[in-house]
Amino acid sequence: MNIRFWRWRGANWRTLSLRWGLLALFGLGLALGLYACQPRSPQATQSPRTQVPSALRVSPPASSTAPADLPDLPVETQAVLDGLPNFPNPPRGDLRLVVISDLNESYGSTDYSKEVDRAIALVPFWQPDLVLCSGDMIAGQKATLPDEAFPAMWQAFDQHVAAPLRRFGVPFGFTLGNHDASNAQGAGGFRFQRERDAAAKYWKNPAHHPGLKFGDRADYPFSYTFTISRDPGSEKGNVFFLVWDASGSKILPETLQWAETALASEAAQSARLRIVLGHLPLYSIAQGRDKPGEVLDNADQLRSLLEKYNVHTYISGHHHAYYPAHRGNLQLLHAGLLGSGGRAYIDHNLPPRKTLTVVDINFKSAEKTTYTTYDMETFQVLKPENLPRFLVGHNGLLLRRDVDLQELTAAEKSLCITRLGEQACAA
Repeated sequence: MNIRFWRWRGANWRTLSLRWGLLALFGLGLALGLYACQPRSPQATQSPRTQVPSALRVSPPASSTAPADLPDLPVETQAVLDGLPNFPNPPRGDLRLVVISDLNESYGSTDYSKEVDRAIALVPFWQPDLVLCSGDMIAGQKATLPDEAFPAMWQAFDQHVAAPLRRFGVPFGFTLGNHDASNAQGAGGFRFQRERDAAAKYWKNPAHHPGLKFGDRADYPFSYTFTISRDPGSEKGNVFFLVWDASGSKILPETLQWAETALASEAAQSARLRIVLGHLPLYSIAQGRDKPGEVLDNADQLRSLLEKYNVHTYISGHHHAYYPAHRGNLQLLHAGLLGSGGRAYIDHNLPPRKTLTVVDINFKSAEKTTYTTYDMETFQVLKPENLPRFLVGHNGLLLRRDVDLQELTAAEKSLCITRLGEQACAA
């Protein structure tokens, strides 16, 4: 130690200056290195949530605290959740679906509502096995629209809906609606052939693959089948989906024949659950659409066909109102809309809502499915008891999902019989 001390004492001023300079540089480098290794505080960097569209932001209630960041969620998902303290997530079943419908705005529009954007952004929060859409993804079905309008609308749909779901890694099952690709017939074939051509071109593009495990896709995207499974590597616990072209009031004869063959197949009958998806419903539920042409023709015969092959649920859209119903042995999920044009129920003045439904499938339960439906404007969960107990449309009686026929009062039964006769009221 003394030797080192005297060596420093004996050094000339140039040597000392050089040595002190080297030590200072070494210390500065060490300090910078240690700083770089420290974790950055949130204030040190710009939050990625500042880059998400303003439409995704939900203003939190003044008296509550936003939930803590969940780093495993996409930034757009967290951007919505930041404004939704205590946002409810139902108990998960064996398989989970998120059901949306009727996303479009006015004819030719390439805009989507904030409810559509927020619903898609929230999908990773629910972690579904599948997102289902029961039609009207774009705003076609108008003869005066120019040819270039259709690819532009599908591109906008891709930007707002399909591309985010692909990025999230969530499969997307869909049926085409009347505004997507109506099957209405004219003198020379389909009246809206341009729309059908544009839909086929978009969906057959490999870049737009919806991530489904297809069965029969010969008439894709109009009619097709696919399955989802609890275990991706196994067929145990799988659900068979049939999508038919219900973009108009008539199911074409060749489509109906195909559907019966598909439902009778080993793939369908060996599944633990069968679900059919189409745009138009079997029975009316909404004011302004309680008439022929706004539901499928021959509803009772179609229902009998689905019951014959033990279809559990028929999911539809088009009436712009959410209603969980049953008739006979068939469950009927009328998906509410997220776009424009909400409608009131038949005989009721409840305000229209924009809704999204989470369907949890539990194979061992008697009901098999549980619905959790959110009002996407208020983000509240709808209570089934606040919906009409039954609806009497022009072509039949529907009971709310939790109501049995024998539970109707004499006055309620009389309303149906007076309007439709006894046979149509035997739900």
